Amino acid sequence: MPPETPNRDENRQNDPPAPPARSIFAIPAPIKQLFDRFPLLAYPANDLPLRAPRTNNAHVLYIFTTPKAAVAGAPSYNPACLKWQAYLNFSLIDFRVEASNNHASPSGALPFLLPAASDSTKLRPPVPSGKLQRWAMNNSTAAVEESSDIRYEAYLSLLDHPIRRAWLYSIYISPNSTSIAEPLYILPTSRNPFVRLTIARELRRAAEKELLKLSAVINAEELYKQAEEALAALEVVLGAHQWFFNASRPGLFDASVFGYTHLLLDGDLGNGWVDTRLRDAVLQRKNLVAHRNRILNAYFQKLKTG
Repeated sequence: MPPETPNRDENRQNDPPAPPARSIFAIPAPIKQLFDRFPLLAYPANDLPLRAPRTNNAHVLYIFTTPKAAVAGAPSYNPACLKWQAYLNFSLIDFRVEASNNHASPSGALPFLLPAASDSTKLRPPVPSGKLQRWAMNNSTAAVEESSDIRYEAYLSLLDHPIRRAWLYSIYISPNSTSIAEPLYILPTSRNPFVRLTIARELRRAAEKELLKLSAVINAEELYKQAEEALAALEVVLGAHQWFFNASRPGLFDASVFGYTHLLLDGDLGNGWVDTRLRDAVLQRKNLVAHRNRILNAYFQKLKTG
């Protein structure tokens, strides 16, 4: 073990006191005397913006969706948003959804949740997605405990890597970029064709950048093959059980799977699927299809199973 080092505070006990340092922010005496005689006027805090919610008696989850779908509480068209939307439903938390975008998020990404507050003039700090699980467990009477199955992390990596990569390619690079990404993520942002073109290029480049972390070349065949293998593995681990890892209730893992399977099974997503390979891979997995339908029927009751 390394030798113990002396406590620096103890060594300083016998040091002579240092002269008081003058801060560079110190106000010169003549100016200070002037403001002592004529103090600055303190104005009251600004009111909330007109677009801010005037009543905060409900939790609000900001997600990618349309205003019409938000009123119905319909599933988001974004996997990350849909994952947390489903999870809050599993946790039996009463909330409503609002259509938003990344620019409106304090963290720069959706979703985020604005908790309810009794005072409409004081907004509570928003909850980013990285803290939503803990927030839900602390604010639900039916908190969802995650599975302790030793396979949990291994199967979660299938969602976070091969399935997510295939989704990025399918939505933002394949022909689906025109039929799905464009109507959902690009056209609603602006009527200016140059702005739309810029956003389309940015989305494609962001997807390409993410995929190029894996390989120097983006190989669609390999991306789809790995995703199909991952979906097959999820099909097996779910088996004939209602929920993953034979849990008694759906949890965050179920919500994460639903975030992809529901959207891939939604034939009306955007203007419809052109490149259907990833969608077809889910359609071939009857256990995953049944899992998606169970969640849709139980937790998004206003919608019909497609």
